[in-house]
Amino acid sequence: MNTKLGTLYGISLGPGDPGLITRRAWELLSGAGHWTYPVRKKNSDSYALDIALRAGLERPQTHTALHFPMTHDADILARYWLEAAETVLALLQRGDDVLFLVEGDASTYSTFGHLQRSVRALQPDVSVEVVPGVSSFHAAAARAGEALADVDDTIAIVPAGYGIAQIERMLNDFDTLVLLKVKPLLDDIINLLRRRDLLAHGWFVEKAGAPEERMVHDIASLQGQKVNYLSLLIIKNPGRQRSEMQPGCRKKKDTSDE
Repeated sequence: MNTKLGTLYGISLGPGDPGLITRRAWELLSGAGHWTYPVRKKNSDSYALDIALRAGLERPQTHTALHFPMTHDADILARYWLEAAETVLALLQRGDDVLFLVEGDASTYSTFGHLQRSVRALQPDVSVEVVPGVSSFHAAAARAGEALADVDDTIAIVPAGYGIAQIERMLNDFDTLVLLKVKPLLDDIINLLRRRDLLAHGWFVEKAGAPEERMVHDIASLQGQKVNYLSLLIIKNPGRQRSEMQPGCRKKKDTSDE
């Protein structure tokens, strides 16, 4: 008799505040699934797991850390992705549901997308459910009291690693620019914003919603400082020159009663 495959769940936990865990995620985490969670080094702490534990959820007796090292070496990453996928698939094949814990949202710059593809490359018929959650940039904007976009505003969300030249081009094309993982280029970005006279129109947020959260509006004060990997910048460009909206894209004003 063949055992029915378990389901692989990507459980979004929000960026750090346990109060942002959705009811669907809570329901699944309170059930009988096998928890898995990412760690950067073997035997190191998991930020995603910490969010769940701070929420008061009980870690089940069956749980597994999956090692995803901080490297850009494609061969090393492929080896660890395969190892993680094989671990998860073995659990699914014995009938366990596997809950992969993710900080932020599982569909946005998340390790879950890689894990899902790797598991399905080994067994295409695996059932997958992604439980959406609050992303870091939405939480950061809420904490800063800043709207990410109003009416016809344009917005871009990009890793800062694309470089200063690309960031400057995007400042010309978007009303709001969200830069993720700003740690390596923070000083260069500050210099760019100073040159563009945009320092007063930005927010720096580190570990949004976590107990260690840091929010800085005086971005220039961060020059030369060390910041956490989980940090971002929200930059507004109020003087951006906009193109005209195309005809028919806005609802026409009713002037019949005027």
